[in-house]
Order: sequence, then structure tokens, then C-alpha cells
Amino acid sequence: MRRLAARGAAGDASGVAAPAADRPDRARSPSRRRLIDLYALGDPGVSLPSSDRCTASAGVARRRLNEAEKLSSVQETQVEQLKAARPRGLGHEERGLVLRMARLQPPPWVHTAFLLCILGLVGAIEIPMDLTQPPTITKQSVKDHIVDPRDNILIECEAKGNPAPSFHWTRNSRFFNIAKDPRVSMRRRSGTLVIDFRSGGRPEEYEGEYQCFARNKFGTALSNRIRLQVSKSPLWPKENLDPVVVQEGAPLTLQCNPPPGLPSPVIFWMSSSMEPITQDKRVSQGHNGDLYFSNVMLQDMQTDYSCNARFHFTHTIQQKNPFTLKVLTNHPYNDSSLGNHPDMYSARGVAERTPSFMYPQGTSSSQMVLRGMDLLLECIASGVPTPDIAWYKKGGDLPSDKAKLENFNKALRITNVSEEDSGEYFCLASNKMGSIRHTISVRVKAAPYWLDEPQNLVLAPGEDGRLVCRANGNPKPTVQWMVNGEPLQSAPPNPNREVAGDTIIFRDTQISSRAVYQCNTSNEHGYLLANAFVSVLDVPPRMLSPRNQLIRVILYNRTRLDCPFFGSPIPTLRWFKNGQGSNLDGGNYHVYENGSLEIKMIRKEDQGIYTCVATNILGKAENQVRLEVKDPTRIYRMPEDQVAKKGTTVQLECRVKHDPSLKLTVSWLKDEEPLYIGNRMKKEEDSLTIFGVAERDQGSYTCVASTELDQDLAKAYLTVLGRPDRPRDLELTDLAERSVRLTWIPGDDNNSPITDYVVQFEEDQFQPGVWHDHSKFPGSVNSAVLQLSPYVNYQFRVIAINEVGSSHPSLPSERYRTSGAPPESNPADVKGEGTRKNNMEITWTPMNATSAFGPNLRYIVKWRRRETRDAWNNVTVWGSRYVVGQTPVYVPYEIRVQAENDFGKAPEPETVIGYSGEDYPRAAPTDVKVRVMNSTAISLQWNRVYSDTVQGQLREYRAYYWRESSLLKNLWVSQKRQQASFPGDRPRGVVAQLFPYSNYKLEMVVVNGRGDGPRSETKEFTTPEGVPSAPRRFRVRQPNLETIHLEWDHPEHPNGILIGYTLRYVPFNGTKLGKQMVENFSPNQTKFTVQRADPVSRYRFTLSARTQVGSGEAVTEESPAPPNEATPTAAYTNNQADIATQGWFIGLMCAIALLVLILLIVCFIKRSRGGKYPVREKKDVPLGPEDPKEEDGSFDYSDEDNKPLQGSQTSLDGTIKQQESDDSLVDYGEGGEGQFNEDGSFIGQYTVKKDKDETEGNESSEATSPVNAIYSLA
Repeated sequence: MRRLAARGAAGDASGVAAPAADRPDRARSPSRRRLIDLYALGDPGVSLPSSDRCTASAGVARRRLNEAEKLSSVQETQVEQLKAARPRGLGHEERGLVLRMARLQPPPWVHTAFLLCILGLVGAIEIPMDLTQPPTITKQSVKDHIVDPRDNILIECEAKGNPAPSFHWTRNSRFFNIAKDPRVSMRRRSGTLVIDFRSGGRPEEYEGEYQCFARNKFGTALSNRIRLQVSKSPLWPKENLDPVVVQEGAPLTLQCNPPPGLPSPVIFWMSSSMEPITQDKRVSQGHNGDLYFSNVMLQDMQTDYSCNARFHFTHTIQQKNPFTLKVLTNHPYNDSSLGNHPDMYSARGVAERTPSFMYPQGTSSSQMVLRGMDLLLECIASGVPTPDIAWYKKGGDLPSDKAKLENFNKALRITNVSEEDSGEYFCLASNKMGSIRHTISVRVKAAPYWLDEPQNLVLAPGEDGRLVCRANGNPKPTVQWMVNGEPLQSAPPNPNREVAGDTIIFRDTQISSRAVYQCNTSNEHGYLLANAFVSVLDVPPRMLSPRNQLIRVILYNRTRLDCPFFGSPIPTLRWFKNGQGSNLDGGNYHVYENGSLEIKMIRKEDQGIYTCVATNILGKAENQVRLEVKDPTRIYRMPEDQVAKKGTTVQLECRVKHDPSLKLTVSWLKDEEPLYIGNRMKKEEDSLTIFGVAERDQGSYTCVASTELDQDLAKAYLTVLGRPDRPRDLELTDLAERSVRLTWIPGDDNNSPITDYVVQFEEDQFQPGVWHDHSKFPGSVNSAVLQLSPYVNYQFRVIAINEVGSSHPSLPSERYRTSGAPPESNPADVKGEGTRKNNMEITWTPMNATSAFGPNLRYIVKWRRRETRDAWNNVTVWGSRYVVGQTPVYVPYEIRVQAENDFGKAPEPETVIGYSGEDYPRAAPTDVKVRVMNSTAISLQWNRVYSDTVQGQLREYRAYYWRESSLLKNLWVSQKRQQASFPGDRPRGVVAQLFPYSNYKLEMVVVNGRGDGPRSETKEFTTPEGVPSAPRRFRVRQPNLETIHLEWDHPEHPNGILIGYTLRYVPFNGTKLGKQMVENFSPNQTKFTVQRADPVSRYRFTLSARTQVGSGEAVTEESPAPPNEATPTAAYTNNQADIATQGWFIGLMCAIALLVLILLIVCFIKRSRGGKYPVREKKDVPLGPEDPKEEDGSFDYSDEDNKPLQGSQTSLDGTIKQQESDDSLVDYGEGGEGQFNEDGSFIGQYTVKKDKDETEGNESSEATSPVNAIYSLA
């Protein structure tokens, strides 16, 4: 965090005026609010007192300026001492000291305003306008007045005086009769001339030197001599330019020679197609507008060159006919691979030479510049390579605060030249061939400038005074005095006036001495003209500011209470506090000669009412100011410097303490500009939060806490770690057949050091536009030697990497092509494999651009049978595969693939063994034996086949098996074939994941690359019983506090014949457990009720099913927690929510409602026909007690949603039959892939036949369903 070395301008201001409570009428005028301390100029609620309220004489005003400057220097010294003692910023104690000694510096514009006000005090004494006074020029045009010929001409001249002055003009030192020219008029109550060209006329006819005269009965004031000129933008003369022929490497100057304009035009060079000419240290534009080539290169012919002149007033651009270059060269091809590397000249056959100056000529020159202007020195040199320019000053250093290098160091600009800038400067042009120097002798002359400008003089009758007119210049200017526009020598004599060179002395002045005096000082470079009147008045004191002002100031500030007044003779002014009789002066108070009271350091006890009294021999006047002291605004918790990664969140604190009677405003600046609070930022009372920090958020953040009187600032810097910027200016040097040096300029690392550089390349033959990684280098280097392959047209780019990520790739380098050579390697991954039983396909990975080494890359493919050692067969291939036909089944071949290009062959390749195509195996495994390991796995054993029967590469032995049936009766199973693989040549294996209690069949085959061989004989086996899976849908219901109801469904996979269920449950209360209880149930029972021992404890239930093998997987649930009130509650397992909110339940209820509605409609239709509908027709309907049961009805159960309640068995006619104990042993079955459905103790898809007696015995408990009712009516 850095505390700013400035507090708000308003804080140094010390005051805002407000009307007193007893003068409410003054509140209506905005002019009643005024500035009390000049440091408050920045406060938008404070206005500067009008200039007519200044009361001091010229000497008094100058002394006030000196006092102000002295105070400012003391304040600056205090701050600088503290900053020197604490280089990292001011601590808490130091800040308090600064607050007590002097507020920190206001912004620069406040100093500017302060200076302007002080200079205004020094410049003239303002007399209230209700008093008689000579004329004063208040506004006039500049001395060199250039006008647009398309507009009317305006020459300004305004003045004030009492009585109001009249105006007349001279043109070229002769009276200008305005009345005789209808185009010329003068504005009302002003001397401003207006020349109107709407009705025609030529503005050039009015060019000349004009001067304005403002006159009343007390004197005449003069304006400057105004030189009127009309802007000119002449056309370029038509000319035909021949092509410019130049030898490559030679210097060249293309001259612009723009037409003379007024003012001079701005020159720039473009092509005829309006594309800017790229300039660098080799090609650049001089100050005179010419285009200089230090040396010409062949690429300079790629465009033409046109000089353009832009004229300011007319906003027009004149274009010269373009130059066309013809470059003679010894190297006619513009090989882009040479780029701009230092060896490009020798590579192109251009002779290197020492520098020589193109501008200025010779070894020395001189230049004159006027004081206050800018000095521009220029040196443009030719040479091969292009020279570098350096600047020096003989006997000293260049002024660092004013000197700036421009135009690629070819120009040196020194701003605001003064006499100490004169001397000898020299530029040094150098390259590797040598150096040359040019010396420029600079002489500084000066137009006249003021040392003491004459000021208005206000005297009382009988007083003495003087007018001083002192100026300096080079050469020394002369001084001429005039009075009322006439030379002083020709004016009537005045015994009270004495002229002594640059001073006029007045003694015992009288009313008749009133006049306006002009001082004209001039030399060959210009002139200065000043008006100063002498006014003789007899006026008692008067106050010029509003009465009873309220001034609010900040504690420990320095402030000044102004009391503007006027009187002649000049009154004396004294200050009193709270009506005390002692005059305030000395100690903490200081009274200036103009009457202002300065309080050097405001304290709480300084609050009160201050009275100023002005007195002269004619009377006295007084005014009062009420001073209120406020606490300063301070930021006591400041934002801290932070480093953040992109995308994170940052918070900057800013906590402020201020005077509660003042309104506080907290705002933020970013990089000294107002911060826009977007949707990623949140501004709170004491902090600023930035979400998702981006790279653009980096910068300085300033918290500005301000009131209407002062402000405090605190700054912190946010550093955002980002990906590096792309490298730039790639350059190729040290060109060789197999290497090149690549150099680049690193981009900004964006606050995270660059760790690596990745160099990529692209070639335009095999894969144009595709970039490949070439090499990687540490982040500390920016130049590397790259190893290259023959016959590749390389182009390179560089990517920078830091901890945050990778930069964008750099712009590509120039291309560089290496020469060709025979291949040094052969293709990789050579293989020979059959795609059919009578062929062999030879494949390989094609070589890329960096391994081809030459044009027309091709491959010589050779092959022969491995056993026979016959002669090699060969063929030349351009692709990456070749098929050999008519081969025996699966025999080995020797294969070679050799690369070749137009430069020759690669070395002899290695021999690779390949095989021709495979055929299906001819034999099956024999003597297959099956051994049952457990209920889900078997082991297999077989005899392996002979290798010659495989007819290929043996991949695996494979077992095909399928589930033939289940040992549970009436259970449909899937007979889908499954397989188990045994890779390699092996005689045994294990098949797992079988279904228990099932009949299986199995076959074996041998497999090669072509496919399966013949199948072995079929084997049958049976899996034994296993343990069942967990019971399904275990539900715990608690209808009241005394009982708990348990319900469950049969296991999805019984894996044998169920023999019952085992329930274990234990009560618990928190961590305390009760005695565990065990219940065993028959396989048909699916519900159980538990009587609670107490209403507080909960229960944990564990349920499992059993077969003869043992208990299966258990499921555990707990009873719900006791409710706050004794209301029935229910807990449902399997993550079931309230049934009333389930989608399926809502849909079912809607379907039932719709069916009931259809039933009612059908009933209504039946009755409307007058007949009775039968209770039972051919379709099944619910049976009443008297209805007979339809014989031999058999039905399939497959929908789980139509299950009856657990513990009962429902027939399809709607009756509910209580299950009997002799029905407990029921057949179970399972399908291979299907879902199992259940009804009572039956699981799976099955068919049941019920006899008539069984049905009739339960018809009394029949429940009629709406669905069956609909069936009966359909």
C-alpha cells in the first residue's frame, strides 16, 4: 500500500462561504458563496472571488505572491523530509505530523489555478466598476491571426472603463474607416471587427496589421498589433515522375517539396493505394518531409511512394504523384528466408560501407532557436548495415527532463529551450564498418519577455507612485513609452511626471494626471506591449465581499481569511477575534499587506467570529467571518497491494473516519481514472470486491474519501498473473545447411516469469498449415540453434510458457529452405499380415517432411519366403501399403522396405518377418471334461489341437454355453448363448457367473485370426442350489405408538427353494442398545407385527431369506423416530417418498377416475335403452356368492403392479384367498435375462391352474374392482 503524497484540494482550501443566519436575503444569490483559501480552488461548491475585489497595490500583490510561494516551499520541504525518512510511504505518526504541520500537496491543477490567481493579483489593480476609471483592454486576438478563407473574419477587441470606452482601428498604421466598407462592422458595446463575405469579396484583400484603440475621457488603451493572414492550401503542381533507378544498398532521398501553405502543412508518406509506408531505422521521414532510405533493399520495389500534405484550416489533403522505384541487384530473387537478419546484406551480395550523413551535409552546422520554443536537431545517415544514431552535448549531459529522442533516434527534441541549452551538440552515426560525427552549434536568442510588467496605479490626490517597464531578450530590447496611444515625447508636458529610462515617476499627483500609459519593448525577434493606467481617486474604504460569511476549515490545516476591500488612499486593515480589542498579528496569525489573515495551523480554539476593519483618512468599513473547525477525513485502514491469479476474487479495503457533520463520499479510481463498477465488481461502504479477476483489472486502485472540505487518498496496486504475451520479432541468423539460429524478443510475462519456450515449425510440402513441436528451451534464453532436416521449407514460431499457461504463438518467421540429400532412415512399423487366406498385405508408417530429405519420396518393397531363401521380389511404391497375392496359407515371409528420393537411397533396411493370410481351423478340442465347482462356476479341461490344424496363429480356446432350463418348475429361462475365452495354447479354464439350480450345455472351439473352428461334442451339467438374494421392498410402518408393522417381498433371485425368513431386531435409544430378538418365518409369510415395549425406543430390523444352502444377503431398516405428537406415522424403505406425491400413483388415480367416469356413462346408456345389463357376460367379471366359477381358467402373471397384498394369493377373478400351510413348498424359477415377477411364494413368469372348489371357497371375501367392472361392460 502506498499513501498518496497528496490530500484533496478542497481539504487545503479551508473554507466554504455561507450566508449568515441573520442575513437570509443573501442566500438567494449564488455569488455570496466564495473562496476563502486559494487552495480550495478545486471544490465544486466554492467560487473564486471576482478580480475586482483585489485591493492591494502592485508591490503588495507581489509580496503576497512571495509569501505564498514561501509557504508552499515550506510545505513541500516538510513532506519531502518525511518521504526521505520513510521511502516506502508515510507511517501513522508521520501522517499525523503532516496533518498537523501542513496538508499534503493538492493536485497539480490546483497549483495552476493558485498561480493564475496570484498572477492576476500581480498583473493589475481592479477598481470597482461603479467608480470612474480609464479604459482597460480585456480581450484581443493573437498577434499572428490566421483565418479560414471560407469563414467571416473576426478580429477581437474588448475593453472596460467608466464611462464605457469607444473604439476605433488602424490598419497598417493608418486610420481604418469602418463606415466606408459595407462588409466591415463593429459589434455593439465592443471593438470587435466582423468582416462579412456572404455577399462576396476576397479575404486576401483584408490582410494587414490591425490595432484597436479604446478611449474614454480619462485616457486611451491600445491592443497589440494584430497581423491578419488568410490561410492558404495551394494545389500540388502537376508533374510526371520517372521511375527512380537505384542500386541495391545505395542511399536514396525522395523529396516531397510540398506547396507553401499557411500554416505549414503536416507531411506524411503513403502508397498510391493509401497504405502507410512502414518506417524504421532504415527508412524514415525527415523533419523537412523528405523520405530517406539509409540503404535501398529489393523489397522496397513492392510499393510506390506518395507524399501527402494535410492542411489544418481547410482540412484537406493534397497528394503528390507517386514515386516508383527500380532497384538494381546482384541477387534477383527476393528470398524471404533472409529476412532482416544482420547478414542479409552479404547474403544478397551488397557491399558493406561506413556511414555518411544524408542530412545535414558535412561535419558541422549551426542552428538558432528562440527561448521558450522547442529545439529540434536531426541527423539522418546512410550506410550498410543501417547505422545507429546516438546524441551527445559537448561539455555536459543532455537535459534529461526536457530532451526526448524521436524518429528512431534520428531526431533530438528539447522542449522549452532556455539560454543554458545553447552550446554544441553532436550526433554519432555508427555501424560495424565505422562511425562518423556531425556537430551542431546551437544559439539561443530571445524575443522580449517581462521582468517587470507595468501595472495599473491607483493614487489618492497628492500621493507619489511609479510605473516600471522592465524586459529582457537577446538582443537587448528597447523601451518606448506612450501615453493614450501617443509617444510620450509629443504628449503635453506634465510637471508631476518624470521619465527615467524604464520607469515613470509621479509626484504629488492630481486629478488631471489620469491617463493610460503604454510600454512597448521590442527587438528583432518580437515585441511586447502593455497598458497601465494612472487613476487618481478620493474614496473612503468599502468592503467588496458578502457580509457575515461562514467559513468551514479542517483541523490542523493552514487557511487564509480574505477581506476584499477598496479605498483611496489605500486603507489599512486590522483583524479582531470574538470582539477582542487586540489586533491579530504574530504567532499563529499573519496579516498580509492586502489585508488577508493567515492562520498557519488551525486548532479547535481558533473557531469563532473574526472581524476585519479597513481604515483610511476618509473613514472605515468592517466585515465579519465566522470560522468553524472540522475534523479531517482519514483512511485508517488502507487497501493493500495484492497479487492474484486470473479468475480469483480480490477485496480491497478502505475504512474511513470523518467529521460526522460533513457528508462523506467514497469513490475509486483505477490508473488515475474513475473506476466503472461493472457486474464483476461490488462497491461497499468500506471495500471494493472484484470477482473473476481478469488481466485488464491489473493496475493501481485509489480509494478517494472526500467531503465538501477535504479528501484523503490511499492507493494499492493489483497485480494479475496472466499468460505471457506472444514473443515477437523472430529473426533467423547463422544460416547453414543443417542448422539455423532463431532469435526472438520475449513478450511481457504478465507478472509470472516465463519458464519455457516451445519452438514450432511448419513446412509447406507434406502438411502445409500444420505446426509441429521442434524443440523446447528454458525461459531464460531468447536465441537458440535449431537442427534442421534436408529439403524442408521451414517456417518457425515461438510459444512462451509460464505457471499460468501458454502464450499465443508468435507471428511466423521468414521461411528458410534447406538443401536435399538421400534419406538417412527407413520407414518404421513395417508389418506383413494377410487380409485373405491367399495374400499378404505389407504396411508401414510413411515418413514425414523432416525425414524425406528430398523430392519424390518413394519406397522399395522387397519380400521372399523365409524357408526357401529364394531371390527377393521387389516393387517401388509411392504410398504406404502393398499387397502380395497368391500366397500359401499362413507361411512366414522376410520383408524389407527401403526409402528413396531423387538424391538417392536410404541405408539397407532391417528384415521384418510377416505372415500370409490365415484360414479357419480344421479341428476341435477333444475329450472335454466338466467339473462343477460351486453353484455359479465350473472348471473345464480339454485336449489341445495339433498346430498344423490351426492354419494360422492360435488366438484362444473358446467355450460356448447356454442355460437349458431351471430346476424350478414352470420357470422360463433365456437360452441365449454366452462365451468364455481362454487365450493362448492352454488345456484348462474356469467358467464363472452361472445361474444356480439350472441345467446348462457347453461346446468348445479353437480360434485363430480368421475365426472359429469346428465345435466339439456338447457337454451337459447342472449347477446346485445357492443362497438367495436379499428380500425386496422391506417396509417399516408405524401406525401408532404401540405397534410396528413389517412387510416385504420375496427375493428377486431365490437361487433354490426357499425354506423361510430370519428376522433379527433390537431396540435402541441413542447409543444404548437393548436385547436382540430373532424370529423365523415360513417362506410364505411376508408380514409381521412387533409390539413396542415403550413409546420412546426405536428398532433396527435385519431380514434375510434362507435356502438349504444357508441365509442370503440381509437388508436392514430402522423404525421412524418418535413424533412430537402421538399421531400415526409411516416409514417406507427403498428411498420411497410419500406415495401421494409419486408420479405413478397420481397417474393411477387419474386412470381409475377416468374408468369410473366411463362406467357411469355406459350405465347411463344402458339404462336409457330400458334394459337391464347382466352382472356377468362372456368376459370375466367379479363373482358374487351365488355365481359359479368359470372352469379351467389359466392366466399368466407378469405385471408386478397387479400383485395382491403380501401374505395372500389373489386369483384373477378378483377373489382373495388366504394362503394355507400346505402350499409352502412351491417351485421357483428364474429366466436367463428377464425380470422376475412374484405372487405369493411364486417368483418368475409362470402359469397356474386353479380348480373350482378352491375358488368357490373364497368368493365371500370378493372385492369388486372398477377395472373388472369395466371389463364386464365392455
